[in-house]
Amino acid sequence: MQSLRPLLTLTLAGLAALPSPVLRAQAAPAAAKPTPAPSAGAISRPNADPFPSSYQPFPSRPTVLRNVNIYTAAGPLIRNGAVLLRDGKIAAIGATVDVPVGALVIDGGGKFVTPGLIDTHSHLGVYPAPGTAAHQDGNEATAPVTAHVWAEHSVWPQDPQFPRNLAGGTTTIQVLPGSANLIGGRSVTLKVVPSRSVQGMKFPGAPYGMKMACGENPKRVYASRGPSTRMGNVAGYRAAWIGAEAYRRRWDAWLANPTGDPPARDLGNETLAEVLRGNILVHNHCYQADEMMQMVDVAKEFGYTIRSFHHGVEAYKIADVLARENISASIWSDWGGFKMESLDGIKANVGLTHVAGARTIVHSDDPSYASRLNQEASKSLAAARTAGLNIPAEEAIKWITINAAWALGIDRQVGSLEVGKNADVVLWSGDPFSVYTRTEKVWVDGALLFDRADASQRWRTDFELGYVPTAGGIR
Repeated sequence: MQSLRPLLTLTLAGLAALPSPVLRAQAAPAAAKPTPAPSAGAISRPNADPFPSSYQPFPSRPTVLRNVNIYTAAGPLIRNGAVLLRDGKIAAIGATVDVPVGALVIDGGGKFVTPGLIDTHSHLGVYPAPGTAAHQDGNEATAPVTAHVWAEHSVWPQDPQFPRNLAGGTTTIQVLPGSANLIGGRSVTLKVVPSRSVQGMKFPGAPYGMKMACGENPKRVYASRGPSTRMGNVAGYRAAWIGAEAYRRRWDAWLANPTGDPPARDLGNETLAEVLRGNILVHNHCYQADEMMQMVDVAKEFGYTIRSFHHGVEAYKIADVLARENISASIWSDWGGFKMESLDGIKANVGLTHVAGARTIVHSDDPSYASRLNQEASKSLAAARTAGLNIPAEEAIKWITINAAWALGIDRQVGSLEVGKNADVVLWSGDPFSVYTRTEKVWVDGALLFDRADASQRWRTDFELGYVPTAGGIR
């Protein structure tokens, strides 16, 4: 056996010199880990909805309003008619309706019924009451273009102005950023209902809007930083759209063939790109006729459309153009003359714009006006008739209902009393075009949310309920 030891030693040494399977495995590079898919926050998807509505209709019961005069905003006045609200919808409307078993029947005694009123221009929640410096959240006045901000992120649901608007018959509002900037950011459409959060007020499925502003306001705010002239304003819009168009092309190309890293997101350009895709509606603060015409040209240059000119005290001068371009006019009943660009405001503005065929809207831009939109429309109707314009009330009701719904992209859901639409309904003590008329009851999606006869059930915000001091004092 001793004679075999040298051979065995050599054999073992030779084996030791060979690379072992274990050593080979350890020497090989580790397998590459799969690249994780980009998170939702890394992708700029068209019509993305990172802050979805959580609104749920309030409990309702089948309700029949009968012996009422009905402004449907879809046809002639129905005298001594009836309307059935069931499952949150308008279930029937006409001279008579069938009354379901167990339905609440309200005899209107010749009173009037309208759709819930709609305000296209509100700052409720972003400029809430009380009007303290801590509550000034409507203008991100840090740059001429702030397309990256969203008004909903400033909305305070406890603004005590909300229940006062509901008490005036306003059931839907568009909350916009202010007009300090050339492009102020996204707007949001809200139902005027109690909620702990803005998501609980968001109108389900309503498209976003985007606020733009012409004229004096951006000039004044940015006088020392630019733009300080109207030509500077227009250059600012065009520069923003040039950047947005390039951004849109990059993202559309990547979404069509999502290989490799996606382009970097830019929140401002993302909003502008959504306008260019037709997913966000442009609402343009603009007073003068010539500036509105220039904004139409800018829109054509970059291929987007303007949904509504707001304030437009000179809309009557270009009403034919607005009609031809299918741009609505969201205007005041009688504001004007309070600054140079509003100098040519006239009380017949609404009426003249209407008879020229443009889709005309009476808006508020004011929490007090919004609580009496019916009176603002009534003033406009009276001024039109004084000017010799024979506009029937059945047409004027559209200024605060279906025309406003169209401007917000929700006219298939609300704005008129038609079977299948949401049961947003107001019962008035008399003709809503009378200064002596008040709301009596207001329904939102068929739920009675305001009843003048029952003060105990009225909406009071947490702010109005106050606080209870603790033993240690207020912290």
